[in-house]
Amino acid sequence: MASNPLPPDAGTRPSPGMILERLARGATRAARITHTEHLPPRIGSHADWPEQIRPEVIDAIRSAGIERPWAHQARTSEHAVRGESVVVATGTASGKSLAYLAPVLSTLLDGSEAPNGRGATALYLAPTKALAADQRRAVRELAAPLGTAVRPAVYDGDTPVEEREWVRQYANYVLTNPDMLHSGILPSHPRWSSFLRALRYVVIDECHSYRGVFGSHVAQIVRRLRRLCARYGSDPVFLLASATAAEPGQAATRLTGLPVVEITEDTSPRGELVFALWEPPLTELHGEQGAPVRRTATAETADLLTDLAVQAVRTVAFVRSRRGAELIALIAQERLAEVDRSLPGRVAAYRGGYLPEERRALEQALHSGDLLGLAATTALELGVDVSGLDAVVIAGYPGTRASLWQQAGRAGRSGQGALAVLVARDDPLDTYLVHHPEALFDQPVETTVLDPDNPYVLAPHLCAAASEIPLAEADFALFGTAAAGLMPQLEAAGLLRRRAKAWHWTRRERAADLADIRGQGGSPVQVVEAGTGRLLGTVDAAAAHTTVHDGAVHLHQGRSYVVQRLDLDDDVALVEEASPPYSTTARDTTAISVLETDTEIPWGAARLCFGSVEVTNQVVSFLRRKLITGEVLGETKLDLPPRTLRTRAVWWTVTEDQLDAARVNPEQLGGALHAAEHASIGMLPLFATCDRWDIGGVSVPLHPDTLLPTVFVYDGHPGGAGFAERAFHTAADWLTATRDAIAACECEAGCPSCIQSPKCGNGNDPLHKRGAVRLLGELLRGAPKEA
Repeated sequence: MASNPLPPDAGTRPSPGMILERLARGATRAARITHTEHLPPRIGSHADWPEQIRPEVIDAIRSAGIERPWAHQARTSEHAVRGESVVVATGTASGKSLAYLAPVLSTLLDGSEAPNGRGATALYLAPTKALAADQRRAVRELAAPLGTAVRPAVYDGDTPVEEREWVRQYANYVLTNPDMLHSGILPSHPRWSSFLRALRYVVIDECHSYRGVFGSHVAQIVRRLRRLCARYGSDPVFLLASATAAEPGQAATRLTGLPVVEITEDTSPRGELVFALWEPPLTELHGEQGAPVRRTATAETADLLTDLAVQAVRTVAFVRSRRGAELIALIAQERLAEVDRSLPGRVAAYRGGYLPEERRALEQALHSGDLLGLAATTALELGVDVSGLDAVVIAGYPGTRASLWQQAGRAGRSGQGALAVLVARDDPLDTYLVHHPEALFDQPVETTVLDPDNPYVLAPHLCAAASEIPLAEADFALFGTAAAGLMPQLEAAGLLRRRAKAWHWTRRERAADLADIRGQGGSPVQVVEAGTGRLLGTVDAAAAHTTVHDGAVHLHQGRSYVVQRLDLDDDVALVEEASPPYSTTARDTTAISVLETDTEIPWGAARLCFGSVEVTNQVVSFLRRKLITGEVLGETKLDLPPRTLRTRAVWWTVTEDQLDAARVNPEQLGGALHAAEHASIGMLPLFATCDRWDIGGVSVPLHPDTLLPTVFVYDGHPGGAGFAERAFHTAADWLTATRDAIAACECEAGCPSCIQSPKCGNGNDPLHKRGAVRLLGELLRGAPKEA
């Protein structure tokens, strides 16, 4: 949170270069490092706090060891006290929290002296419960000298019922998340009337995480909050904090609907960062269609975490999936037990789906240093203060450069030097990046993509707003240009009824329940131990078909379970503890139809299109794979219902003449299209703030709607998330990088590093590597320069 001096033991810690040298000992290990980037230390630049900041607050900050603010902290506070909404987008551990806390605490202190009422209030929004809890701890420590003038309290799903009334009545700094604001606070606004009437500041932390569908929902929740504040006579200033991002002011304006000033110059000091790119070696094994297989990023990361723990190097390994986090922790614990029986207990997993008490215990153990290593999903990425870490290992490119730097910045948070290692997965984008370091280190981070006008997002929030206060035409400007056009549809569906000059919510159920803001596709599935009835955790509804189907291996807290039955009617997966020598991977089939073409651009004889589509997906089987090696042991059929998705897509078509020019014959066509589809999905995260799991694709040699060979790439969320639209506008660069990545791969006929996909429903068959390169080359020859 602050620009603290170096910790007492900083000088005794091994340098990041020395830590990397130890990891790379041995010829085979050293060869895995494809690039090392050295980011030199940076000297900080100080300034003075604005005159409006209360001297008591400045004294409290000084007693925390901070004599003067960094220049960007002072500038952020200046805008805040002038009543201007502002976003501070600087590096990890640059003191963004203090930049907004100084004006907030000063205003709360002013309010505590008001003769009547509760005084000023402030609201803090975090994307995760862990971050809100961590911030409360930091605020309590910083504001301790101010006595009872500052009363911070967390209000989320874990807050006991008996505490909630106290929070509503007496807390003046409420820390929550968008989920609770949406479903708990806004629908109950009369009970929060005194808090909302006095609301002066709204802090939105880690605002770069509000992207895609989730970000679009949060944008509408913020608009509902602003509407209620206006009803109670307040007009809060918004203070936003973000990791380094492109055009943060523009993204913050889209999120809040207000003009937002941006502060992007980072004037804090930084320790040396050594950043290594690490490619696991090829194995003697062969995967689908005989393709060569690299050692998995999971196994490689588990080895690195083990080695770092043995050296007492405090490390977080970031993993993309819950299963991966569990598996890495489990493997590391087993290997540490062979070295020292006291070490396995000092490595653990951390992920979403854990029970609240489990999360809190892990956060505390990491914070105190009791844990040497943690394998964590992005649930721990966002802002949780784990100062004192020496290293970060990132198991697979996290999808965006913003997330990459956010994760790398978890180490070295006390100002000491740090090591970051990106371990490449057997994946087109990961392989491209470890061999093209300039794409990571010489490029700006991405622009945050969100679309508040998505009708699937906007419609339920209009209903929620109407249930809070009847919706009038004057409100449409707040919610966006698409709002007015949706009202007749909501009336026809019986969701809203117009009376006089306003629309009313007339149903008995809660309107807020219409919006699924995390895009989880329904109620989460509870994972229950069959023999005891014990609740182990939950799985998002959208992921249930692929992760807790009958026969799936489910990992929880280092223990493995096999799913006995997935009950979709009751949203329950019954599991039994077991230790099978394999993991499971679901297989599915996908069909797509064009609903409407919004835009079509000629690329020579080819066509590049963007519009609305309907996708039908069905999980049909699962593979059993050997642990560590990934070797396929067998396939089992499944009987699960199909799922339908209406969304947005980008697609391109080619003609018979272009196929002839590319020397792609009918026998090769399906494989060439399929390979181009896989590789383009893998490369899109380089151009949009998405993950390959946020998007999907279909390739067809003769599509019934286009009557031509066609490749589709679509957003994996109802109504779209803005990713396919971004792909459409950057198509020439995106598809050029796709062609180059395939062509540069060393394999003969295609592998996971170029054209094979881990989520292919057809077992990566057919694929034709050379045909894809020629086909993409012919397609790009017709691309207009401005495309």
